[in-house]
Amino acid sequence: MQKQPTLEMRGISKSFDATQALEDVSLTLFPGEVHTLLGENGAGKSTLIKIMTGIHQPDHGEILLDGRPIKINNTAQAQELGIAAIYQEPLVFPDLNVAENIFISHQKRGAVVNWRRMYREAETFLEKLGVQMDVRSQARGLTLAEQQTVEIAKAISLNVRVLIMDEPTASLSAHEVARLFKIVRTLREQGVAVLFISHRMDEVFEISDRITIFRDGKRISSNPAKEVTTDSAIRDMVGREITNFFDKEPTERGKLLLSVKNLSYEGVFANVSFDLYAGEVLGMAGLVGAGRTDVALALFGINPATSGEIIYDGKPVSIQSPHQATQLGIAYVTEDRRGQGLVMPMSIATNISLPILHRYLTRLGLIDSKAENVTAEEYRKQLSIRAPSIQLQANKLSGGNQQKVVVAKWLNTKPRLLILDEPTRGIDVGAKAEIHHIINELAKQGMAILMISSDLPEVLAMSDRVLVMREGLPMGIFSRAEATQERVMTAAMGRTETEQVTP
Repeated sequence: MQKQPTLEMRGISKSFDATQALEDVSLTLFPGEVHTLLGENGAGKSTLIKIMTGIHQPDHGEILLDGRPIKINNTAQAQELGIAAIYQEPLVFPDLNVAENIFISHQKRGAVVNWRRMYREAETFLEKLGVQMDVRSQARGLTLAEQQTVEIAKAISLNVRVLIMDEPTASLSAHEVARLFKIVRTLREQGVAVLFISHRMDEVFEISDRITIFRDGKRISSNPAKEVTTDSAIRDMVGREITNFFDKEPTERGKLLLSVKNLSYEGVFANVSFDLYAGEVLGMAGLVGAGRTDVALALFGINPATSGEIIYDGKPVSIQSPHQATQLGIAYVTEDRRGQGLVMPMSIATNISLPILHRYLTRLGLIDSKAENVTAEEYRKQLSIRAPSIQLQANKLSGGNQQKVVVAKWLNTKPRLLILDEPTRGIDVGAKAEIHHIINELAKQGMAILMISSDLPEVLAMSDRVLVMREGLPMGIFSRAEATQERVMTAAMGRTETEQVTP
C-alpha cells in the first residue's frame, strides 16, 4: 500500500504579466523519497519552489499537506508547516556561530538564550546528519558544503518534513557532493520528503527515487527514476519545436573582430577561447552556474579577467572597466533590465542617452534636451518601441518595450560588438520575435553579436555558431549545422566528451 503524500501541488498555475511561468502543473512528494525536478532554465522550477515556500501565491490550483488543503502565505508559515529550502548559495549569517545559525529562526525578541542547551542541541542535530562540527565556530570560516550542512541542520531543528534542495551541488567538489548525498540518504531514512533540483545527470540518477520534468511551465513527465534514461530525460527537457521562434537569416561573415584565448577568472571560469567575426551571432549556451555571464562581465570590464588574452580588432587589449570597453566599441545588454539595465523612474529619452551623456552636454555643461529627444525618437521608430511619448518613464513600459529601450541605450554608443545577456527573458512571444528581428538586422549591418541565452531553441535559431559552457569551462563550439538540441544539452550537462569544432 502506497504511503500518503506529504505534500501535493495540484493544478498550479502562475503568471507574471504576460509570462505564463506555470500552467496546470502537479507534483506529489512522498515521505522517505528523493524526488528530482528537472528542466531547462525558465522551465518553471523556481516559480514552483517559491509557491511551495510562500514567496509567491498561485493564481490557480491547490496545495495539500497530509491530504488537507492549506495556504502558504509566507516563508515563516512554510517553516511552521515543515517546508524548508536550501539553495546553491547558502543563506547563513557569517558573523554568527554554527549553533546561532541553526537556531536563528527559533529566537524571539527579548527572550533569554540558554546557551548551554543551544550548543548541546545543535550538536545533536548535526549528529543526526552524521556530521561533526564545532558549533561555536563562526560561520564565515565554513566551506560551502559545511554551510549547507548548517542549513540542513536548521531545517531539522524546525521539524522539516519537506526539504527543497535547489542546485545544492553546483559549487561542491566530488568529495563534498558524496558527503551531502550521505546526509540526503539519512534524511530519506528519517521519512523526510526531499525535492532535489540539479542539472548534473549523473547525480540525478545516483540519488533519485522519482524524476519529474518541466518544460515551458508545464509538467511533461513524472516517472520512477529506474524507468528514466539520460536520453529520455534530455528529450523531455528540450522537446520544443524551433519553428515557434524567429530564424536568423544568413549573413556574410566579415573580418575577425574579437579573439579570446584561454580567458580565465580565478574560481569562476577558466580557459575560455573563441573567435567572433563581424556580422556573426555567436550563441553561448549552458545551465545554471555555467559561467556565461561571468565571461561577458570580463569582456565588458566589470569583472576583468585574471588571466588569458583578448585581441580586439587585431590588437591585444586589457579591458579593465566598462568605460574602456565602451571606448573600444563594446556594449553589454545586461540580463537584469529592471535592476541594472534601466533607471526605472527616468524617461525613455534619458535612459537612452545615459551611457554617453557627455555627448549631449552644451558648452555650459547643460543637457541638450533637443538632441537627446531627436536620438530617442530615432530609436523609438527603428526598434518599434511602443510608448505614447519618449518622455514616458521606463517603469510604465511593458517588459518587451523595456528591453528595446535597453538595446537602444547601448546601440546609441555605436558599438561594433554587442553582448546580449538573456535578451528575451520575461517577455512575450511577440516581443521576442521583434528582438530576434533586431538581432538579425544588426548582424546584417556587420555588427558582431555575442548572445547568451538559457532558451535553447532561441540559441539554435539565432546563432551562426554555439559555444557551450559547463561549470566555468568551455565544452565545445558547434557550427549551426552541427548544433542540435540534444547535442548542446548533452555537452552542457557534461555527459560525454564533446568534440571541439574548428571556429
